[in-house]
Amino acid sequence: MARVRWITTRPYCAEPWASAWPRSPDSCWPEPLMSRADKPLPPLHYLLPRIRLSRLLAALAYAGLLLCLFIYNAFFADLHGANPVVILGVLLVPLLIFLPGIAIGNVRAHAWLCFAINLYFIYGVQSCFVPGKEAYGGILVGTSVLYFIAALGYVRWSFQAQRVRS
Repeated sequence: MARVRWITTRPYCAEPWASAWPRSPDSCWPEPLMSRADKPLPPLHYLLPRIRLSRLLAALAYAGLLLCLFIYNAFFADLHGANPVVILGVLLVPLLIFLPGIAIGNVRAHAWLCFAINLYFIYGVQSCFVPGKEAYGGILVGTSVLYFIAALGYVRWSFQAQRVRS
């Protein structure tokens, strides 16, 4: 009869749990790694121009989106007999809710509008596939993407600047 060499596939620290060995299960696991050191924050002279530029781009994209929605739906859209005031209200009121915060440069208003702006991105993509509305949809997609990217930069750099100042 041939000799068989048994190889255990269980980790060595499973045995103390299965039996009454005196060694504690905590000694089986490796020590937790130390958390990484915090990355140094950029200096203010690096952050301030980026904050100004991203806020300007976000404000321009926000205004462009408002104007595009207003001009197209007030003058060019075939609303099939619907009241244009109602259509404009449904499209513009969600954006206008954020207007006071955007005007004063509130960082959290920019962050929250990043969530709401995605609805206009989806509306723009859908409009791109409707014959005759490709340009309108393209402008909506472009302004919503520009706002989203600029606002994310503004939020990130503004919070970094707040941490540097404190």
